[in-house]
Amino acid sequence: MNRKMPFVTKEQIEEIVKKYPTPFHIYDEKGIRENAERLKQAFSWNPGYKEFFAVKATPNPFLIDILRDYGCGCDCSSKTELMLSEAMGVKGEDIMFSSNDTPAEEFAYAAKIGATINLDDITHIDFLEGILGKLPETISCRYNPGGLFKISNSIMDNPGDAKYGFTTEQMFEGFRILKEKGVKHFGIHAFLASNTVTNAYYPMLAKELFELAVELKKQTGADIRFINLSGGIGIPYRPDQEPNDILEIGEGVRRAYEEILTPAGMGDVAIYTELGRFMMGPYGHLITKVIHEKHTHKEYLGCDACAVNLMRPAMYGAYHHITVLGKENVPCDHKYDVTGSLCENNDKFAIDRMLPEVTVGDYLAIHDTGAHGFSMGYNYNGKLRSAEILLKENGEAQLIRRAETPKDYFATFDCFDIYQKFDWNV
Repeated sequence: MNRKMPFVTKEQIEEIVKKYPTPFHIYDEKGIRENAERLKQAFSWNPGYKEFFAVKATPNPFLIDILRDYGCGCDCSSKTELMLSEAMGVKGEDIMFSSNDTPAEEFAYAAKIGATINLDDITHIDFLEGILGKLPETISCRYNPGGLFKISNSIMDNPGDAKYGFTTEQMFEGFRILKEKGVKHFGIHAFLASNTVTNAYYPMLAKELFELAVELKKQTGADIRFINLSGGIGIPYRPDQEPNDILEIGEGVRRAYEEILTPAGMGDVAIYTELGRFMMGPYGHLITKVIHEKHTHKEYLGCDACAVNLMRPAMYGAYHHITVLGKENVPCDHKYDVTGSLCENNDKFAIDRMLPEVTVGDYLAIHDTGAHGFSMGYNYNGKLRSAEILLKENGEAQLIRRAETPKDYFATFDCFDIYQKFDWNV
């Protein structure tokens, strides 16, 4: 079994909490930069390659700015994410707008700032035209072939059960309609499996999309400028999983490209990706302090974090590894449920987890929270969102989002008299 080691030490956390109390999410700048460089290298064979970071995974401008140093753009799924990207100076072709069930105002805003719009449904062609009056010169369409997505005999996911994308027939019809309406340049997008821990997923997806692209060009004459492999490259949440090798993945996509697109005269098509979890996931920890022990029908560790800080275990039953800081080399010979304080029994970061003996005051590092961690937070039970901290390459801890206060929580009550009665100094 591989060991999952935290990127922070107990001593570092003890210094940080003197200024920023737990719980908080902390991110590893060094790891993020090294990973972004590897991704860039993996697809360097394609001159038009671009990673559009999935903003929904970790919508923090400090972290996104790190990725921009490596040429990354932004993949947005809402107006708010578009606004964030524009405020950071990310504009035009550096933004991919991939949404579904999209409100008119969000399409209008995406077009206004020059984002590339990725349509999720064939009916959105007329909907978008009605909003804008004239369609943009470049449009992307999201593809869903239906059925099961398989690699060898392994089922990776079930696109046929997903709400996203055009069917195969609709892709051909949609491209024809878009051409008739004046669209000049096209992209193809697909997301057919989530959090895959295999080097085979992207090459298999690429092969399917490359073959589709060749047929679309042949039958519709569309000028296909890019193929967006979207996300789906996962991370090893469990210690017994081997991480993906992005260099091998990039090489697999290159082989499919040269086998299918190049002979078809499409050797100038750009490859795009929209990775979120792969870019940030392993480089974030949720740091929480054990504040209670409970000895009833089971052994419980009560933390000062809860599901509002990391909802994946409660929502999906997702596994997140836990390290007791300072006890990395102590045998894991005690069984615990690791819980938060919400009035919900699923508020558990781990069930029957083997850990070293834990005492009140210990700090836990919950691994792999760098994507879909803070961003999926909420305010149930009146809980407040935590701070986010960047562990810089020089070892300095930088606050990149302050913790919420009660005043933040009640801010939307400002239209009621009761808002004036709160004591914000409590």
